Amino acid sequence: MSKFESLNNRTAFITGATGGIGKSIAFGLAEKGCHLFLTDTEQSELTSLCNELADKYNVKVASCAADLRDLDAVHNVVAEANNFNETMDIVINSAGIFPNMELKDSKDKDFQDTFDINFRSAFVFCREFSGNMVKQAWGRMINIGSSSSYNGFRGTSLYCASKHAILGFSRSIHDELKQYNVRTYCISPSSTQSKMGMATKGQDYSTFLDPDDVAEYVIFAMSFDSNIMSEEIFLKRMIIR
Repeated sequence: MSKFESLNNRTAFITGATGGIGKSIAFGLAEKGCHLFLTDTEQSELTSLCNELADKYNVKVASCAADLRDLDAVHNVVAEANNFNETMDIVINSAGIFPNMELKDSKDKDFQDTFDINFRSAFVFCREFSGNMVKQAWGRMINIGSSSSYNGFRGTSLYCASKHAILGFSRSIHDELKQYNVRTYCISPSSTQSKMGMATKGQDYSTFLDPDDVAEYVIFAMSFDSNIMSEEIFLKRMIIR
């Protein structure tokens, strides 16, 4: 039996679904037979992606656009996802923004926006969807961290702080929920070829990680249904310029 058999016919929830990593994970999970509920900011892009995935892989796909800075919108996404399927077996928190500014130039709104999107949304989605995972004694929650979950870089203090929060949160809820066979992973890639990656200053974009490679790691890690567990995965680049 394929190690990916545990993922077949599961339902996965993905934020940042039209972005580099989120989109690659959506295609990878659909190929494994997962049904998908997707969210991002632009409904037209989501609709196009849903149609492409449903046509190519013959899985059920639905979506709901939302501004994750808006807490009411976040809870509306939860309600729409629950209408699509009673249980989200897999939650992928991939949405994020990358404020690139020095501390002295940052505003209160920059802080709020960064933590609302990069951390609060993940917190709410994990909290809201974990209950049914616990009831069925199976679940996967994947929070996309960053090399900034482990390091601090000048000009990105807000982003680094939010990704440190994601790492600590993931460690905590894994310890809390593992007794119910709900596994939480913090997977932290270094700079990736995406719109966010393009905002990175002073580095060679051609050396950035391929989102498809990141997605392959994510899906591989969550596929194990035995006693083995990769709680944290830090995906580095071989070449950095």
